[in-house]
Amino acid sequence: MKLFSKRMDKKLAVYQQELIETHYQEVDNMYRQIRGWRHDYRNHIQTMKAYAATENWEALTHYLDLLDEDLTTVDTVIKTGNPMTDAILNSKISLAKSKNIQVIADAHIPVKLTSSEIDLCCIIGNLFDNAIDASLKLPEEQRLIRIYMDMKNTLLYISFTNFTAEKKMKKEGNLFRSTKGAGHGFGLARIDAIVERQEGYISRNSEDGAFTTEILLPQL
Repeated sequence: MKLFSKRMDKKLAVYQQELIETHYQEVDNMYRQIRGWRHDYRNHIQTMKAYAATENWEALTHYLDLLDEDLTTVDTVIKTGNPMTDAILNSKISLAKSKNIQVIADAHIPVKLTSSEIDLCCIIGNLFDNAIDASLKLPEEQRLIRIYMDMKNTLLYISFTNFTAEKKMKKEGNLFRSTKGAGHGFGLARIDAIVERQEGYISRNSEDGAFTTEILLPQL
């Protein structure tokens, strides 16, 4: 039994490290986009000056519209007050948008958290990845992920809801049966392990067409 436990812990550790590396790569890609846009800033200004000098207002307006659209794809849309949480959420929101998934996020973390950045990365990253995977099974116009994060007294509250193409799933113990294979199971196990270690609370709710995960983490 101890040998099995050690093997499982080793697998979870490897999975966690791969997950963290993936998230940091996504964050780095997002900031590469931002740096690229800033690098081109002077060229954009010169182009708009040229249109203005010739009073070509139609061309100038069109160029501004293109810039606005381009900037929207790299804009930092979420500012929670916690830099690491911002990085994870914004990288995942950018990923979701690239897959034509609508994301509605309301996140506020006005206090310094005692939860480690690695733990937050694993929890938020897994929740977001699961929601994205489920959303991709739906037609584009039906894809939606709702995120809410806030402090409730001394507890960090995290809620993820996504529309799904699935009917209400059956629960097996504390988890719902996964159809995605071992990787998905490790992600769920990692979330549960973190919540248990921090003496928090987790609730998963499956309904026809929707799935919600709620987590409370003490911040003492």
